[in-house]
Amino acid sequence: MKQALFVGIAGALGAICRVGIGKLFVGSPDFPMATLTVNLLGTFILCLLSAGVIQRLTADRQLQTAITTGFLGSFTTFSTFSLETVTLLQDGQVMLAIVYIAVSIIGGFVIGLFGMKIGRKMVSA
Repeated sequence: MKQALFVGIAGALGAICRVGIGKLFVGSPDFPMATLTVNLLGTFILCLLSAGVIQRLTADRQLQTAITTGFLGSFTTFSTFSLETVTLLQDGQVMLAIVYIAVSIIGGFVIGLFGMKIGRKMVSA
């Protein structure tokens, strides 16, 4: 029960941060920059933490789950990425949809590798 509460609180904070970042990109309606930003940032942080950094921050498994599943799980969003891609395609913006998919997937992979590399260096230091 305690873990569920931690995940819920962290999830609320992640969602609030996601909305805050969304407010920074209000002027870019043609390209889903807010979702791209939170997904890439969330990927970087999750990979950094997964490289062992989170164990150095806290040994509490419930808190680790709250951060990764709660905060980062609600901060990032695959469903919005999917919806925005479908919307771009339905609006006839095929090239923009392809760019969005490519940057999301390839960018996520690259930034994830970068996060892991930095995380491993932080842990081994």
